[in-house]
Amino acid sequence: MGKLKTAFVCQQCGATSGKWLGRCPDCDSWNSLVEEKASPASVEGSRAGLGSMARPQSYRDVETSDEMRVASGLPEFDRVLGGGIVAGSLVLIGGDPGIGKSTLLLQVAAARAGRVLYVSGEESERQIKLRGERLGVDSSSLMLYAETQLERIMAELKSSAPSLVILDSVQTVYSSRFSSAPGSISQVREVTAELLYFAKSTSTPVFLIGHVNKEGNLAGPKALEHMVDTVLYFEGDGNHSHRIVRAVKNRYGAAGELGVFEMTAKGLLAIDNPSGLFLSERPVQASGSVVVCSLEGTRPLLLEIQTLTSTASLGYPRRVALGFDQTRVSLLLAVLEKRVGLSLAGEDVYVNVAGGMTVTEPASDLGLVASIASSFRGQAVDSRTVFVGEVGLSGEVRRAQQVPLRVKEIARLGFRRALIPEGNCPVDDPPDDLELVPLRNVSELMELVF
Repeated sequence: MGKLKTAFVCQQCGATSGKWLGRCPDCDSWNSLVEEKASPASVEGSRAGLGSMARPQSYRDVETSDEMRVASGLPEFDRVLGGGIVAGSLVLIGGDPGIGKSTLLLQVAAARAGRVLYVSGEESERQIKLRGERLGVDSSSLMLYAETQLERIMAELKSSAPSLVILDSVQTVYSSRFSSAPGSISQVREVTAELLYFAKSTSTPVFLIGHVNKEGNLAGPKALEHMVDTVLYFEGDGNHSHRIVRAVKNRYGAAGELGVFEMTAKGLLAIDNPSGLFLSERPVQASGSVVVCSLEGTRPLLLEIQTLTSTASLGYPRRVALGFDQTRVSLLLAVLEKRVGLSLAGEDVYVNVAGGMTVTEPASDLGLVASIASSFRGQAVDSRTVFVGEVGLSGEVRRAQQVPLRVKEIARLGFRRALIPEGNCPVDDPPDDLELVPLRNVSELMELVF
């Protein structure tokens, strides 16, 4: 019998220490080191490795084919994955509890042709069947398996040879090789590694559902996100029916791509026109309301930015931003004070992105500047105008990416004018019914709009 090895592993970052420490030396988290014991792996139980080739293969001899991608049955989900499910890919999906991760993958499993194995460590087969009946799932090729031990799961995968594997969730599965509890650093790393080698050696796509911590990040070591091929985040607000699946990492497509769904009693339904959804309740001729065109991956989205300014009742003005970086808001307020002359030092400023979306692209700066000035002056901006451009500290309007793609989306939704950076002009093949106005700085913006 091999000698048991003892180590203290940080449950936040995965750092290992030979003795217990009150504070992790790598991530500085307190009381996060837990003692874990593991016996050395036997030769029979060692992993075979990723590939089946006994010798290195020439780069030119490696075959690639478009048939490696298979449609999931949900077009919005295929967009996030980069065009479909890739054979042998390992996909990790994270999100808040109850947001719809299991519902989404159950719909994918029902729409997938071929034998699909749904492994659940949180629910019984009967619970999954009850959800499937509510969603209208009726598939004879879908196999349900309630199990939490890794060795039994791997034995079933090798014997049944499914065309798709779904594990719900990776934090509930444990390996008997380790004495630590399920969800610990060593257990999560071992489970992910075994499924990674299975996916690559058999060309079977595997989907993992992962828990998130209170900060909203995926629970477990950061190495977990490095091991998988694709990391998807499920986002949504309980006060809205729409859900967003965002690709944070994707080896087979564009990172930052997103898909928009609507949560209904029949499951998640794809939204073909998300810009129309976010602008459906936009007020007409209201001060502080401005439309911007933000690029999410390869998809342009038209979003409404709302700003409210009011005289500060206390000595210190408030700066509140929902869906927009608060530091960015403070930066643009300083630009308006210094370069345009707006007296905002004694004003409370409240910024909100309608629909619960989050805007991170700098090309939305121009719209936010116009929204702040509109609310401060009490003058409404033309509702048929869209703003695109980044604002620098000198007040200059910097060029944005993929402007022709944005312009086509703006014209498709019926807007009549787009304010864009001068560096992006002229635009290739501009629409005939859309007026493109180039801007050099925020002073020109103030003169043109107000």
